[in-house]
Amino acid sequence: MSREKQLVKNTVIVAVGKICTQFISFFLLPLYTAMLSTEEYGTVDLLNTYISLLLPLIILQIDQGIFRFLIDARESEEEKKSLISTTIIIVTLQSIAYLIIYAIVGQFINNEYKYFLATNVVASIFSSIMLQISRGVGDNKVYSIGSLISASGTVVLNVIFIAIFKWGVYGMLLASLIANCLCAIYVFIKKKIYKYISKDAFSKVHLKSIWKYSIPLVPNMLSWWIVNASDRTIVSNMLSISANGIYSAANKFSSMCITFFNIFNMTWSESASMYIKDKDSSLYFTNIINTALKIFSSICIGIIAIMPFVFPLLVNEKFNEAYYQIPILMLSTLCNIIVSLIGSIYVAQKNSKEIAKTSILAAVINIIINLVLIKFIGLYAASISTFIAYLLMAIYRYIDVQKYIKIKIDFTLLLNTIIILIIVFVTYYLRITWISIISLIITVLYTIIINRNTMEFVVKSLKNKFSKN
Repeated sequence: MSREKQLVKNTVIVAVGKICTQFISFFLLPLYTAMLSTEEYGTVDLLNTYISLLLPLIILQIDQGIFRFLIDARESEEEKKSLISTTIIIVTLQSIAYLIIYAIVGQFINNEYKYFLATNVVASIFSSIMLQISRGVGDNKVYSIGSLISASGTVVLNVIFIAIFKWGVYGMLLASLIANCLCAIYVFIKKKIYKYISKDAFSKVHLKSIWKYSIPLVPNMLSWWIVNASDRTIVSNMLSISANGIYSAANKFSSMCITFFNIFNMTWSESASMYIKDKDSSLYFTNIINTALKIFSSICIGIIAIMPFVFPLLVNEKFNEAYYQIPILMLSTLCNIIVSLIGSIYVAQKNSKEIAKTSILAAVINIIINLVLIKFIGLYAASISTFIAYLLMAIYRYIDVQKYIKIKIDFTLLLNTIIILIIVFVTYYLRITWISIISLIITVLYTIIINRNTMEFVVKSLKNKFSKN
């Protein structure tokens, strides 16, 4: 099987576990915005943001380390057992230490939801570890089903707890906790991970190797957290919790796009690690990155173009201010996608220090711009600072990565995308229906034209697959 077909196959498998539930979750936005106040919605968003901060601090990004090292150990059962045992044992000890510390510190925290910061973090830790082990050993089907359990479980329980039991914030946090536990249990049993766990298989050598790779990713994740969470924190403190709820609602649409990309990026980072040493790796990486840019720039532009028609249907009127933030956040997402596409080369090279350095730079830029502008332009400061941070990070990584592998972004594509973006941006803010319709038609035609080769390749691959079956 060719590298491209393998990438498509793995992406489709992972997508099955993600797309359906993400669509369901997305279309439940009317429920969330109707049943929760802007303050409640902002509170949940803020708590989830802090959970995402604690996660890398506790496990030191070992989930990413075990995934990367298992790729190289797929042919050795003994090596896999040692890596998995080492990871499970050390993560369990780290989780216990965290719970003990939190039990002490938690006495001084005055927040009615504070214990969810303990339980949800631990559940997320083991859910993430199990999923990454599954990916590492090459079983994307189990990864996909595990992700499906986590996402669909969250969605279903949210509906039950919010719409039926009226539990509000408690309901959303409890739903996430239960769903992550179910995901971890499923993968643990399905992959028979208990067979790989042995005290005698624990290896200090492997632990040092994994830590050497994963620990530099901690400041990287913290930087990503700062880029994403500093906006919420600054908005909540300098504007209001209600404003953060509005900003969170606006982010749901860009989150939908980044979810699609993350599905691809999971399989892309695996392929990048496997084929980085091929003789034609430069051409392969260039082709994949440009193809991905065509697809995801089309998705980003398409979401902006269709938003004037679907926003009133999906979002309660008390969140109307979110409408004006969406295009800027979509542009930020597109820059974020470029950053991640190029970042896979660092992952393939096991160069986690460079990942951390560029991410820290972006985080600092984001905070400075946000603090400077928020008094003058309010909520726009958060979305604009995020866009600028990702843009500068994308430019830096593109230049820096050339010393590892020569890639060339199609600048004709980039120029055409910028032109279409300008057209869509202008029509979006005009809010004139017939002009928005023309903008949407132009976007659809542009999408078909630039992605025709990719669509033909995918259709041909699927036909061949069905023919063989």
